[in-house]
Amino acid sequence: MKIWREWIHNIRGYNRNTRLILVTELLFSIGIGMFAIIYNLYVRAAGHPQLVVGNVVAISSLATAIALIPAGILSDRFSRRKMIIIGGFTTIITLALRSIIVNETGLLTTAFIEGLFVALIHVSFIPLLSENSTDEQRVHLFSLLSALSVGASVIGNIGGGALTDLLQKAVGFSELISLRITLLVSTGIIALAIIPMLMIKENKAERRIKSRKKSVKFNLKEFYRKNKTSLNLIFLLSIAQLFIGFGAGLVIPYLNLYFSDRFEASKSTIGLIVSLGQAATAVAMFLGPMIVKRYGEVKSIVLLQFASIPFLLLTGLTQNLWLASIGYLLRQALMNAGNPIMMSVMMSRVDNHMRGLANSIGGMIPNIGWALMGPVSTSIVQANGSYWGYVYVFSITAFLYICGTVYFYLVFGTKKSGIALRAENRPL
Repeated sequence: MKIWREWIHNIRGYNRNTRLILVTELLFSIGIGMFAIIYNLYVRAAGHPQLVVGNVVAISSLATAIALIPAGILSDRFSRRKMIIIGGFTTIITLALRSIIVNETGLLTTAFIEGLFVALIHVSFIPLLSENSTDEQRVHLFSLLSALSVGASVIGNIGGGALTDLLQKAVGFSELISLRITLLVSTGIIALAIIPMLMIKENKAERRIKSRKKSVKFNLKEFYRKNKTSLNLIFLLSIAQLFIGFGAGLVIPYLNLYFSDRFEASKSTIGLIVSLGQAATAVAMFLGPMIVKRYGEVKSIVLLQFASIPFLLLTGLTQNLWLASIGYLLRQALMNAGNPIMMSVMMSRVDNHMRGLANSIGGMIPNIGWALMGPVSTSIVQANGSYWGYVYVFSITAFLYICGTVYFYLVFGTKKSGIALRAENRPL
């Protein structure tokens, strides 16, 4: 009961902007959850081979990686709210086009454009939330945001799979048309997320600071000198995220195809499995602050990531759908429970005016992994089949996760490394 009273106390302290941001995240995540669970299957239903699916994921992730740093600079210098709204409207248009177009050139072009503009949302969302919260609220708030995101994705995953099967089996539409209607419905839900964002009022003090920034000429050398501590921290954290991002890029974008290829699971079953994984993640994220209290931020991240690896291997090696599902659920919960803790580490230790850049680099690293490893993953599966192909990619992912976690502990979990992070007198 104590943990729930603590959560309720924190939620009651959130201001109006924070609550509107959370509503935006709720609607956006439902829509994206529906879109993500179905889109790879839509590309396959359109008659394209596995490699094209990998190329579409790769080019979208590459575009986001390219755009994230410029988007982060824009977010730090201009209105974060406006960046999210611009990115939101453009994303809605491109997602609608992606739901209709079936030729390979069109698929790749719209994926690239959407990847560019979704970067504006990625880099602005967390800093905007940080500006509307206190240091004491942040770990709980980021955990709530992540739990809300994955909880809403559960609804989207289940809804996406169930709606597609309903349209195909009960109504009688073809597989391609059923998938297309589901994608368009998900795009409509994402469009609703713009409404609460339009109601947010930007902080006047932040607006004045950004107004002064616009008139200041940018000097790279001076920028590094003034922000050396924050930039060094961002760089060190990015290396750890690079290992994790490369590993995730081999597996995560293709989990719906994995369950379809190896177990011939229906779309409703795939949606249910993925959604249960998201639900398990949401529960784990609520427990994050309690784990941090006991072990501290660094040890909590290390323990959660290491604990997820056996379940990742179970998912990739088994030929039993139930065991694969259980392994997936536990891997999702443990690995992703560390994300809000990592987010809190980053946002609490870099200067306020560097948060957009920090968030953009933090988002760029996983996207680089997805962009570079997507075609590698699909090529391995296409060459080795639905069993050994996935065994190889899951095993490589486990190795990269181990490397990233060991590096993170060696850099941030020892007394020697702690000196670098205590530059701002904030102990880990």
